[in-house]
Amino acid sequence: MASLQEIVAFLDAELRIAEIPDYSGAVNGLQLANGGTVSKVAAAVDASLPVVEAAVAAGADLLVVHHGMFWQGAQPLTGAFYRKIKSAMDGGLAIYSAHLPLDVHPEMGNNMLLMKELGFYPNGTFFDWKGTRLGLTANVEISRDELLERVATAVGGAVHLCPGGPERVRKIGVVTGGAGSEVALCAREGIDTFITGEGPHWSYPLAEELGINLLYGGHYATETFGVKALARRLGGDFGLTWTFMDHPTGL
Repeated sequence: MASLQEIVAFLDAELRIAEIPDYSGAVNGLQLANGGTVSKVAAAVDASLPVVEAAVAAGADLLVVHHGMFWQGAQPLTGAFYRKIKSAMDGGLAIYSAHLPLDVHPEMGNNMLLMKELGFYPNGTFFDWKGTRLGLTANVEISRDELLERVATAVGGAVHLCPGGPERVRKIGVVTGGAGSEVALCAREGIDTFITGEGPHWSYPLAEELGINLLYGGHYATETFGVKALARRLGGDFGLTWTFMDHPTGL
């Protein structure tokens, strides 16, 4: 057993929850408390009803997620939202969410871990958002085809490619999740190949026009890395068992 309060204090400090700005609906930090103790941690990308129910069924009493419970904003505690909250509370499941603070973490962040899975180490940052640099860059020397294979292996599935840039890749930019609308920013940063999760339809023709390779690995698939690393860290530091609740969206 570990103290929920101690775990939350550790996560808040390690992820710099109070320092890193985020979207209002992220509500980073502890979103739902339990009775105060934790014996098993579940990690997931989304705090959806099926994930909460699966975490409770697995005997977890702390769910660590990337996308928390409040992305849709304020809503009445009725219907599916009520069932989700009730399921968690009845099961003694606390919920902790970390969005951008987890994306940009230098060790357990989605961006860093995806970059390492590809076999690269970043040498720069880009995409300033309210004073926080969200993306990582790396100077590389690799064919576009080989990079495509590496991304597919890293995310465990198909990757959608816009081959708008050079066949020989020399500078990549990585921002996991839904950053496809930042194609023009990549061009201004001298990035010839942008790797992210998903984006709007217009990002494809824009990438072609700007001469950039665009690789979409899936919003979900590019953001499984951070929560796994976070749960693994909690398991090691606090002597807890942990599990990953895989609930892919296909997006």
